[in-house]
Amino acid sequence: MSPSADYLRFRLGTRRPVVAMVLGSGLGALVEGLSEAVRIPFAEVPGFPESGVSGHAGQVVAGRLGGREVLLLSGRVHYYEKGNAAVMRPVIEALKDIGIGTLFLTNSAGSVRADMPAGSVMVIDDHIAFSGANPLIGEASDARFVGMTAAYDPGLRARLEAAAEALGEPVFSGVYMWFSGPSFETPAEIRMAKTLGADAVGMSTVPETILARFFGLKVVAASVITNLGAGMTGAELSHEETKTMAPTGGARLAKIVEKMLEEGGFDG
Repeated sequence: MSPSADYLRFRLGTRRPVVAMVLGSGLGALVEGLSEAVRIPFAEVPGFPESGVSGHAGQVVAGRLGGREVLLLSGRVHYYEKGNAAVMRPVIEALKDIGIGTLFLTNSAGSVRADMPAGSVMVIDDHIAFSGANPLIGEASDARFVGMTAAYDPGLRARLEAAAEALGEPVFSGVYMWFSGPSFETPAEIRMAKTLGADAVGMSTVPETILARFFGLKVVAASVITNLGAGMTGAELSHEETKTMAPTGGARLAKIVEKMLEEGGFDG
């Protein structure tokens, strides 16, 4: 077991969460819904990277949500911060080592669909890794040849959508395209993304999905839509807009996640 996992085990004590969630920009408020919370800054965990992006707290928070033990990663470190697609590998490997079986990834994303406006929630059913980077480059073993046909677990996606339906919360499903960032996409790139079959674009999640599948974790993921893509409205994009709009869809996603937990959607 890695030093990261050993430290997390020590801090978690008798807690045994089986699902972990990575919270994207503006989604950290989900942490406030936890009961019996234990907070562990990334900086305290040996080997964990630290984020320098505003809106990403960079802490592990364990607690109870929807009657289940969960582990929330409030903040992530992006490829564009370090130039390393595998920057989150120590985190995801530690999650596997402490017994996490399912990783729920969330992000803030731009929509390339006029009918999916800001405030929407999109369940990710597939992705396009447009950046050209891969977190498994340099991995020496044949385990690097990870199958990605069902990267986003169909059963978990169905349960997430069922929880949303039970609450009367409409959600979209679609394809997420990963751009490296940190600059936003151009109007031409948004038109290309739409032509290639993307429904939303963003700067995270895909490397974490690949790493999670490499380590044998099931993955379910959702985007909170914060804006329409470049060139779709004539307005310029900004990180401030992302941070401002993310809580709107984030509150809806939080309710859906809690419902899924209450109904045992992550069990088994």
